[in-house]
Amino acid sequence: MSSTSQRRRPSEEDERDRAALVRERRGRRSDEERRRTRTATRPKPAARNRPNRQVEIRRRWVALLSVLTLVALVYLLFFSSMLGAKDVSVTGSRTVTADQIRATAAVPIGKPLLRLSTDEIRDRVAAMPGISTVEVSRSWPSTVEITVTERTAIAFFDSGPGGDGVHLVDGGGVVFKTVPARPAGLPELKLPKVSADDPVTRAVTAVLGVIPEQLLKQVTTATAKTPASVEFTLSSGKIVRWGTAEQTDRKAKVLAALLTQDGKVYDVAAPELPTITS
Repeated sequence: MSSTSQRRRPSEEDERDRAALVRERRGRRSDEERRRTRTATRPKPAARNRPNRQVEIRRRWVALLSVLTLVALVYLLFFSSMLGAKDVSVTGSRTVTADQIRATAAVPIGKPLLRLSTDEIRDRVAAMPGISTVEVSRSWPSTVEITVTERTAIAFFDSGPGGDGVHLVDGGGVVFKTVPARPAGLPELKLPKVSADDPVTRAVTAVLGVIPEQLLKQVTTATAKTPASVEFTLSSGKIVRWGTAEQTDRKAKVLAALLTQDGKVYDVAAPELPTITS
């Protein structure tokens, strides 16, 4: 019996060793599988979330160049004389010379066009006596354009002895020029006061501005006591009581018919009821 038991003991030990070896191998496999599983399930860093260094450097350069370009553009437009005023163009002038307009406009040569105040330039030119309207604009790269409309005389008045001469008046009643002698072809205003602020003056000049040209050529003097009582004298010596500037066409037609009849005073203030007074 002793010899048999001695033969079994080594095989039991072998079994235990094998079992232990198997468990050890299983344990190693389990550890390796767990590591593989963790590695497989671990999220890989997205390549897009890590921009390439060259791309990042390129973006920075683009941003820097954009800022520099903007700074250069602002300097060129607002501070550099490259786009500054070099020429002043004047159109529409007749009796007022272009040089007089340029001198009054006082455009600062060399100042960037965007920093020029066109309103200030316009106001300076508009204050000139012979100028009615003014438009000022920028013409790139370096020109300021001034377009004017001059006042047109529609009548005149004589300040008389001791006065300051003969004055031209436009259709708005503005006294804009003094001349040495009475101008031919213009009617004379016979008013106590001549001013653009005077309602009577504006009423008379408004009538002279709307009556037919053929009739206007015959008018020698124009007067009124109120804005609604405008009357004028013709070269023939006849007096026309016109009234207001309303119903111009109808009044002109009625007056043309009345002037074929003898009379001294022709009243068309109410064209429905015209009268002739000897």
